[in-house]
Amino acid sequence: MALGVSFPQTEIGSDPVAIRDFAQAVEEMGYDYLTCIDHVLQERTVTGPEWTAAYTRDKMYHEPMVLFGYLAALTKRIDLVTAILILPQRPTALVAKQAAEIDVLSNGRLRLGVGLGWSKMEFDALGQNFHDRGKRSEEQVEVMRRLWTEEIVNFEGRWHRITEAGINPLPVQRPIPVWFGAFVNPAIERLARIGDGWLLNPRMPPGDEARRQLELMRRTAEAAGRDPAEIGIDATVLAKPNRSNEWVDLAHRWRNLGATHITFRTMAQGYGSIDDQIEAARFFKEAVGQ
Repeated sequence: MALGVSFPQTEIGSDPVAIRDFAQAVEEMGYDYLTCIDHVLQERTVTGPEWTAAYTRDKMYHEPMVLFGYLAALTKRIDLVTAILILPQRPTALVAKQAAEIDVLSNGRLRLGVGLGWSKMEFDALGQNFHDRGKRSEEQVEVMRRLWTEEIVNFEGRWHRITEAGINPLPVQRPIPVWFGAFVNPAIERLARIGDGWLLNPRMPPGDEARRQLELMRRTAEAAGRDPAEIGIDATVLAKPNRSNEWVDLAHRWRNLGATHITFRTMAQGYGSIDDQIEAARFFKEAVGQ
């Protein structure tokens, strides 16, 4: 089982040295990957579910594609994972180009996690349709995979038209793995049909709802002629301070449910400093990464 750490967007600050030090510290601990959340714009106040309070304008969010270009040069082994990039609010060919560049600069260490997003405000501000984002994302993934594997692409779909064009350089990974953040049934079914892996809802515990969703994924994959065992499953341990026994228990429960990856997230959990988050990550790696 691979272990990763979530980049502490809301606490890390804007010092490039601190950003470098965090990434290098978790790489030196032996973590397999580093994840990063995506938000282009945040509202002054959010009136949605309680968890949306972490996405207001007073919280800092580094742009993941630029951040990973920076970290590609400062790390050697650790994979870089967008978890998640809100794909349908971004131009498809541009995402394909940026992802290919990160993959080149990191020598094949990008995993592109994508999702649909929940903020209509962001879609409106970026000039994208919020209401067709699910179906449109399927065509986006198809287009990106073509651009990552073919020198010259001809494509005409509902939302995309490419005539005798391609990107250069192509990525090291052809294609770059695309994992889906999927929290509701239609998204889970989409992931089971076309995704390389699944980023589970980080707020979902390893209980009955998780079992139901996992079974839905497996049934849908089999119906589509796929082997569910070939679809990666990335679950999150939300690491509240001073609850280390709980962290380890959650990791073991997710492993028993079939998770292939565990992301340890200290971001927005109430830590006093980045050093405290680094030490929590160190404990988790030593306790779980056997």
